[in-house]
Amino acid sequence: MTRPSFTLAVQAYDRFQPLFDGRVQVGGARLNCLDLPVEETFHRMVAHGEFDVAELSLSTYVLTLSRGAPFLAVPVFPSRAFRHSAVYVPEGSSVTDPAELVGGVVGVPEYQITAAVWVRGILAEHHGLPVTSVRYRTGGLDAPGRVEKVALDLPADVEITPIGPGQTLSRMLADGELDAVYSARNPGTLGAGVRRLYRDAPAIESAYFARTGIFPTMHVLVVRRDVHEQHPWLARELVKACEQAKAVGLSGIGETAALPYALPWLWAEAERTRAVLGEDWWPYGLERNRATLETFLRYSHEQGLADRRYEPEELFAPSSLTSVVV
Repeated sequence: MTRPSFTLAVQAYDRFQPLFDGRVQVGGARLNCLDLPVEETFHRMVAHGEFDVAELSLSTYVLTLSRGAPFLAVPVFPSRAFRHSAVYVPEGSSVTDPAELVGGVVGVPEYQITAAVWVRGILAEHHGLPVTSVRYRTGGLDAPGRVEKVALDLPADVEITPIGPGQTLSRMLADGELDAVYSARNPGTLGAGVRRLYRDAPAIESAYFARTGIFPTMHVLVVRRDVHEQHPWLARELVKACEQAKAVGLSGIGETAALPYALPWLWAEAERTRAVLGEDWWPYGLERNRATLETFLRYSHEQGLADRRYEPEELFAPSSLTSVVV
């Protein structure tokens, strides 16, 4: 019997590479894996539903829940990142503490992107910078023309203005036209007129994890809802395969005999990461991510994005949250 084929759009991360090269299979299915830049995957999935399974911005996914919910997630998180390091200021800025940005102008590629939700929430909750205490400018980071992927209905006290059609946030920051930028990607002007607000961001982020237990999730794996309705077994099989792929893909990350990546001290970073975050520092599943997801969902609602405060269980296909105990 021929196994059904599904197209998976996800960046070829080390934790997904075994699905690309066939070392790990999804039970009962064949995968056609597409390695695409995340922005392209997000746009094509949200605008056209082109893929059966794809990684998607966690924030964008949450916004779809009240707008027809064309996708259903499984508790697999292709991308995570600490976000104190995502705050950039002009090189000559005197700002050393986020609270000093009160009254300032901050650029974000899109107001609703996951990284910006995390940054705003963390700075408000832990660093004395209320979300509405700055004015926001939106647009492309290094290329002009970026717009919000989904329409937003924000509170009146959130001030957002798009930048000019020929402008970029990166150049405006370097020229001092912005006080800061919150960006998941490094601005092209980093080191050329722009620096990170936190010069020792890893230490700040490690302390944040020690205090909160949160390693922020950025992307989630989603199945198009019509695909899930036709193949309800796929959600659980995806979780099982992604767990296996992660184990295979990360198994040699600290190897010293023959370096798997062109980083001479990666082994030391792997050991430091285990010491700070634990042996399985990139967990899938609901329970080990519950506190992280609850925090994000609270931030999304508090910032006027989500229509209500969702519970983590509401994000996922029910079958993807259970496993058989033998």
